[in-house]
Amino acid sequence: MIRCDKDGDTWTVTIDRPDKAGALTGDMLVKLAEIAEAAQEAKLFILTGTGAVFSAGADLDAARAGLATDPVWERLSSAIAALPGLSIAALNGTVAGGAFGMVLACDLRITVAKAKFFYPVMKLGFLPQPSDPARLTTLVGPARARMILMAGQKIEAEQALQWGLVDQIVVPEALLETAHHLGADVLSATPDHIAAIKRMTTPELKR
Repeated sequence: MIRCDKDGDTWTVTIDRPDKAGALTGDMLVKLAEIAEAAQEAKLFILTGTGAVFSAGADLDAARAGLATDPVWERLSSAIAALPGLSIAALNGTVAGGAFGMVLACDLRITVAKAKFFYPVMKLGFLPQPSDPARLTTLVGPARARMILMAGQKIEAEQALQWGLVDQIVVPEALLETAHHLGADVLSATPDHIAAIKRMTTPELKR
């Protein structure tokens, strides 16, 4: 359900559970975290999914069993944020709930036009992952972060682009091609150069 394809300095990690809207189990989250922790030499790290939804967040059965508040979510987002290379979330569809964490931790976010973005922690009675509100606020500002986290609003792709939550909207057929295009300069640079520029453009909250 989690695939990791390595092509030279490019790692492409895919959530492959389209029949369950990319819902994440504990084992899937651990696998994602282990991959991100191991990707220190990757110059380009692409995170994507399959089907109509990138990820609906926690698998319902697993969430009821305690996954919704498990520290593995923060472990995953922290590992992605700590990558020295360029990380890109290539979103094939909607992002919901806990899946926000890994997406916010990426350096860039590109999406298809049909995607929606929502994080219903207020409605469900959970707190968001510890790092998520600060990363979200950095991207969209405090009021818009509260629109998502407190008012429970579903944000469509065009609005997400206007807010700065995503960086580009692309047609589905060009999603991975665009991610590779955005990473072309990084792939031709040295690891030290990549890491230096990333440090210079990284807010304290993501380090």
